[in-house]
Amino acid sequence: MSNGIKEDGTASGTESVCLSDEQVSQFLLNNPDFFIRNALQVEQMRVPHPVRDSVSLVEWQLSRQRNHIQQLEEEITLLMEQASANEILFTRLINLQSELVQADSLQNLLYRLQHWARSLGLADATIRLFSDKWKLGAPSDFTHLAISQQAFEPMRIQRLGNRNQYLGQLNGPEILLLMPEAKMVGSVALSLLGKWGSQGMVIFTSRDPQHYQQGMGTLILDQLSLFLPGLLSRWIEPT
Repeated sequence: MSNGIKEDGTASGTESVCLSDEQVSQFLLNNPDFFIRNALQVEQMRVPHPVRDSVSLVEWQLSRQRNHIQQLEEEITLLMEQASANEILFTRLINLQSELVQADSLQNLLYRLQHWARSLGLADATIRLFSDKWKLGAPSDFTHLAISQQAFEPMRIQRLGNRNQYLGQLNGPEILLLMPEAKMVGSVALSLLGKWGSQGMVIFTSRDPQHYQQGMGTLILDQLSLFLPGLLSRWIEPT
């Protein structure tokens, strides 16, 4: 044969020709017992190595298998960690829902939400409702929950964009707008209420500036933003 490989699949060693990767691969696919017939030559083959200059073909294959096993182990560990984290989040969400549905007044609901937040080491939890979506005027006892959607709009555009959540730090004027009486606000997790984010917002605060950051999961915020308006409508009439 002109390609340097004999009819029986062994290397002739009499010719030096340039074969493409595709030709070599195709030959090996067509001759799966090539390495068995040429075991001695295979043992003598050396493969370039970034640290050890070169290694045997067998060592190279074993190294690849070890790397693949390590990668699989890392993926399994990550999946287990994610499953554990999701279980914790689910438990916290169930506990929060159970707490809030037992509230017998709006004041009690706000207290339960705040108590739940502080049990997680947070500084506070605040609800603000858009004044054009809820009847919060006098003689309501909860006028302090009202916030102008028009006043909030510039902040929404800058901080949230097209999203319903914002996690991170706020500047002084933003904190004053959302939480006039708050102190030592390091970072916040803010979620707009309602499917379209048009009802208001719930805000969790931490004294740690790095506690809430963009890119963190928002499972609890997503669910809370959907079921809170229904609970609030027990005591506040939507417009």
